[in-house]
Amino acid sequence: MQRAIIVSAALVALLTGAPAIAHEKGDFVIRAGATWVDPKQNNNDIVDVDDDWSLGLTATWFFTDHWALDLLAAYPFEHDISLRNRVDPSKPDVASTKHLPPTLSVQYHFIPDGAVQPYVGLGVNYTYFFDEDTKGALSGADLDLDDSWGIAYQLGFDIAFSERWVGNIDFRYISIEPDAEVNGEGIGDVEIDPFVASVMIGYRFGR
Repeated sequence: MQRAIIVSAALVALLTGAPAIAHEKGDFVIRAGATWVDPKQNNNDIVDVDDDWSLGLTATWFFTDHWALDLLAAYPFEHDISLRNRVDPSKPDVASTKHLPPTLSVQYHFIPDGAVQPYVGLGVNYTYFFDEDTKGALSGADLDLDDSWGIAYQLGFDIAFSERWVGNIDFRYISIEPDAEVNGEGIGDVEIDPFVASVMIGYRFGR
């Protein structure tokens, strides 16, 4: 996270001379790029979930000059799951799962006509888990992760490259806490609650 913040600050410093564009009411911005999902450490007393990169996509519609509706989508992420085992500190992998985390947010853009356009957002996330697979100590067991609803916080900025093209750096904290079952027996919530970072290129459709 510290590296991402440093890189973001450096990009802002380098691009403050970029041409200004104005996001206006009715504009539509589509972005695509790399998205990193980093689950928090110590997810619960039993398991840990590792991080993953994937293709992220966002679509943003400005319903005023400052306010916008933003949808995050992505190619599925895949995470290895390991046991928090005090006897074996190597935490061997015991399962994996894939998920899709569509997130709908309302954003406020502070400087819609600037070369660098910061914004904040608040929204709701729905995470769909699928293709749960078990191995190692859980080989042959039936693992099931329920779908999850949660709140999402967002901070980011667009950087104008031209009248139509923008770069984008985006950070989110998303509450993802699915109920987990092994062989039909509940083992509690898995508090994934990831930090999500994206670096994207976008194109603005409008006037």
